This record gives sequence, C-alpha cells and structure tokens, in this order.
Amino acid sequence: MRVRAAGTGPLGGGAILEGVSPDDESSMTAPDQREAARVAWLEEIVGPGYGLRQLAGDASFRRYFRVQGPLDSSRVLMDAPPDKEDVPLFRRLALRLAAHGVPVPEILASEDTLGFLLLSDLGDELLLDRLACEEADPVYRRAIALLVEMQSSVPVDGLEGYSAEMLLEEMRLFPRWFLERHLGLGWSGRRAAVLECVFELLVGVAGEQPTVFVHRDYHSRNLMALPGGRFGVLDFQDAVEGPVTYDLVSLLRDVYVEWDPAQVARWSRGYFEQARARGIVTGIGFDRFARWFDLMGVQRHLKVAGIFCRLWHRDGKGAYLESLPLTLKYLMTVSGRYRELDSLRKLLEDIMERTPGTFSEVSEPTGLRALTT
Repeated sequence: MRVRAAGTGPLGGGAILEGVSPDDESSMTAPDQREAARVAWLEEIVGPGYGLRQLAGDASFRRYFRVQGPLDSSRVLMDAPPDKEDVPLFRRLALRLAAHGVPVPEILASEDTLGFLLLSDLGDELLLDRLACEEADPVYRRAIALLVEMQSSVPVDGLEGYSAEMLLEEMRLFPRWFLERHLGLGWSGRRAAVLECVFELLVGVAGEQPTVFVHRDYHSRNLMALPGGRFGVLDFQDAVEGPVTYDLVSLLRDVYVEWDPAQVARWSRGYFEQARARGIVTGIGFDRFARWFDLMGVQRHLKVAGIFCRLWHRDGKGAYLESLPLTLKYLMTVSGRYRELDSLRKLLEDIMERTPGTFSEVSEPTGLRALTT
C-alpha cells in the first residue's frame, strides 16, 4: 500500500450514493453495491459525518481510504473483496506481528464477510520519502535492525512454507507474462530448457538457507516512517516461512530505488553480523551468505518482472512497468557474476538484442546514490 491521496476531496455519507435511490438497489452494479455496503458499515462503526479520501492502492485487489471526521484521529479503511483477499489471515498476521513488537496498523474493527477492516493510520511518509531529508545509511540500518528483530522474534508456526512448488510457480511468471505476453517471444525449446535449469538451481539455493518469517515485500514502499525513527510495516498478508535472505534482498535490491553495489555489500554485511549474533544464521561465512543473497535476488526479480507485466496486461496497471528496466538490470548484473548463470545471461542478452527498449536504464544508480556516503 502506498499511502498517498489519490482522491479529489472528501467523500462520505449519502454523497457517495448520490443519484441512487434506496428503493432501487436492484439496479445497482456490483461496485455500487460494494460502495453502499462500505458506507453503511462505516456509519455503523464511526457514525455519520465522516469523510473518505482514497489512498493510492497496491498491486492487489485491495483499496484503501483515509477516514476523517468524528474521530480523535484519522483511520484507514481497507476494502478487501472477500472472494479475492483473505481478511482473517491479514488479521491473524497483524496480531502476531504486533504481539512480538513489530509496528503494524492496529485493527480497530473488522467485518470478514464483507471484507472491511478499520485500521490505525501510520501516516504518509514512506521509507522512500524519508531519504529526501535524512542520509540513507541510518535509514537503512534502522530498517535492517527491524528486519533482524522480526526474523528473530516472530514465530513461523502455522505459516505456509515457501515451497519449491511456490518458488517455481513464481519464476514461471517470467516466461509466461514477460517473454510471451509482453514481448511476444516464444519460450519453448531452448529458452524453456535454459530457464528450467536456472529455476532448479535457484530452488536448490533457497532450500540451503535457514528459514524465518518472510514478509515477501519488505521494501521502501511498504515501510512507513514513524515518530522516533521506527518504521511501521505494511502489506504483510502474504507472509510465509522461507529463506533468510529473501526480505533482505527485497530491501537492498529494491525495484523502486537502486543503490551503489558497494553500499549494498556494506548493508548486507551489517545484516549478516546482526543475524549471526542473534542465531538467525549460523555455521557459514559471509561469502556463502552473499551468494545466497545474490541468487535469491534472481529468483525474486524473475518473479517481479512477470508480475509487473501481468499487472499491465491482465489488470490494466501500467505504472509498474516503469520499474521493469531496473528489475531486468539486476538480473543482467547478477547473472554475469556466476558461471552457473551464464545461460541466463546469454538468454537475457539475446532478448535485449531483439527488444532493446525493454532494458533501457540509466547507467548509474538513481540520484539517491549521493546519499549513500
């Protein structure tokens, strides 16, 4: 969830249903009916006279609204259609994280049948926004410390495992949605053989790692800057028990902001030392950990490239394509470092020759690079 206003002024009460007669609900479309249910539920929970402002959504089917009005402070309404989103799971994970000291939105009210949650408001400032007024190093050190705390304290019992089948299913989004649907390239024959060998390698590397609570989207747009320097954590509803490097690579090889490789290595080592001290990682040196980190990033970025293209071609959400070149750049860079990824590098080079515009990217990290010193 990117908590930024996307609406054009407050909505609420009967204004949302203007032009719809209460006696003619049978003529309402499904979105109209959902809007009516949202209004009725909010009026029951917070009373009349509130205002709603839609906030920028995420890559899911959820929608978010800031609720303002007859309250001591603003709240956030999460509208999660129950046929597409698991509200009870979100609530269980929120309670688990909060019970172990991870700052997450407090659940103030819920209606599972309709798919509505009223949450405390963590504000507007993302980690990404924080970089405009604070040096990056202390910001990322705090985010890493929170990650270590979450991994060392939050139990994984009852969570779905990040299985080989799940990892493979995610990576196969790359040929299905990026190669075939987005670029119009086939992925049978040699391409399919290359990719399946790479997928098998990456699944094996994931299986070597200790398992922890994995958020699955721990990055600069899902961490909210809170008073006192802490970060609030959003979008945790897809959490699993999985490889220890997954969330770290989501944070440090973020597809929304790029950092100098030397800085990424320093942050990675800082995490490694903390994780080793807390018993999260044992019995290995940093070189092996760095290999896990790199190859876990390849798995994630193959998945992300496929998801970004699916969001455009299936769901009409084109903004994510702006981050596709950086995602592909990470794949090109890391595949060039490991001999066992030579075939992936050559496949990417072949694709780049056929569709050069897809890989266009500035040669240097973003302007935020200057903040790494």
